[in-house]
Amino acid sequence: MGALSAGPPVGRRTVMKGGAVAAAAVIAGAARATAETPVFGHGVASGDPLPTGVILWTRVTPAPDATPGSTRGPDVAVRWEVARDDSFTEVVADGTATATAASDHTVKIDAAGLAPGTDYRYRFTALGATSPIGSTRTAPAAADTPERLRFGVVSCSNWEAGYFGAYRHLAARGDLDAVLHLGDYLYEYERGEFGGRGGAVRAHDPEHEIVTLADYRIRHGQYKTDPDLALLHGSVPFIATWDDHETANDAWSGGAENHDPAAEGEWAARYAAARQAYREWMPVRDSADGRLYRRLRFGALAELSMLDLRSYRDRQASPGAGWRDIDAPERSITGREQLDWLIGGLESAPVRWKLVGNPVMIAPVLFPPLDPAVTAGLARVVGIPAGGIPVNADQWDGYTADRNRLVRAVHDAGVGGVLFLTGDIHSSWAADLPLEAAAYPAGPVAGAEFVVPSVTSQSPGDLAGTGTGAAASAVREVNRHLRYLELDSHGYGVLHVDAGQAQMDWFYLLDVKDPNSGVRHGISLAVGAAGRIEQRPGPVG
Repeated sequence: MGALSAGPPVGRRTVMKGGAVAAAAVIAGAARATAETPVFGHGVASGDPLPTGVILWTRVTPAPDATPGSTRGPDVAVRWEVARDDSFTEVVADGTATATAASDHTVKIDAAGLAPGTDYRYRFTALGATSPIGSTRTAPAAADTPERLRFGVVSCSNWEAGYFGAYRHLAARGDLDAVLHLGDYLYEYERGEFGGRGGAVRAHDPEHEIVTLADYRIRHGQYKTDPDLALLHGSVPFIATWDDHETANDAWSGGAENHDPAAEGEWAARYAAARQAYREWMPVRDSADGRLYRRLRFGALAELSMLDLRSYRDRQASPGAGWRDIDAPERSITGREQLDWLIGGLESAPVRWKLVGNPVMIAPVLFPPLDPAVTAGLARVVGIPAGGIPVNADQWDGYTADRNRLVRAVHDAGVGGVLFLTGDIHSSWAADLPLEAAAYPAGPVAGAEFVVPSVTSQSPGDLAGTGTGAAASAVREVNRHLRYLELDSHGYGVLHVDAGQAQMDWFYLLDVKDPNSGVRHGISLAVGAAGRIEQRPGPVG
């Protein structure tokens, strides 16, 4: 690839031409271009922004039968360009790449030589066709102190359960630095298995549960044809990690809840297939050692650590006698190397906010969080974990030794501004992170956690078929560190960080099964100077 000088930085609003209005126009143009250029029928995307570079992604369809997963089609030369303007009269970086059947005709470019904190346009050309024009943004330089950062935060987007209106509303904002996707970008289930109450809104391809490399490629390809997801990918860089459904439900290092080796082969082969397809189809930067967990810096204001909580974890504990395993010091959700990396980064980051992209909830949710002296005896006699009975052992609640080590290290080192951003559980939560849940609010806290709802996947309210306000109140009564809990709605979060606070605004779709659904504001909560969650009157910006 080739690269030219990026030139001096340009102001964000100079490129955006008025913010949300201009962004909407670019989005509409991208949608028309996608329809008119089947060569680039899976759109464009960018991701993992650095101060001087960003990942650019697309997929080429060189022939009608060269569909995702087919391994058909010739090699194709693809040209890419990055420019400072919509008309590409100021190209600052360009080059060529080759799309091959070996990578499912996907193309990923690590475009370098760009200016920090700057908006750019990018596009691809191949076979006489031009892709939609994408918009992206580099991160601020390490020494810069941006006035603010703003991230869309999403998780759990099941094709069959509804339409991706959350992505459409985020794309229309025009004020985001990036979108954090915290996992379950797609679902592996067979057609109709997890569509939601009232049946699937639209059908998964292929029909069967995805197991092979071809299967995962086909499913990724289908998701990339969603118009709302295409709009968001084309308008702002993604920073993504995976949870379990990118491989299989409740995955762990040696298998998964719904993986049957007798019928579906060895787990290692399925995991490798899912991982390869994810690397091919997602705009994530490939590391030399193959790790998905990674860290991105946004000037002196924030650093973001994205976790992989599926590849290295021990098997989940089981109810009954298996609860004894939850407190075992040798069991890990992160793997020892990743936990050391996370703690070291939090302790050393010279930034105001230490953000953690966290696929599963870290705040304890227990029934009940009893006094440790009482539960110590119960743990010895009947196997109840020392912190209480967990609601979900797939979360950090099932791996208390890792969580205790992490929160105590953060507290003992005096690290401030630690904020976990979480998905997975199809509902909205906010929690302070106490060292001892039973001592809250009197005891110390090590940070906070904001959990966003699902984009479409069934919420507890969907499954119950009725409102869940009473249940939410009951959970909060016995878990006093929980500052907010909403179990019914689908949507997204917008995280705003500045020197004074980190504020999350929750937004909820009016009807996830309506492709044109509107959206409403749910609540605004922030972590301020005191380090604990407080309510705010409304959204920022």
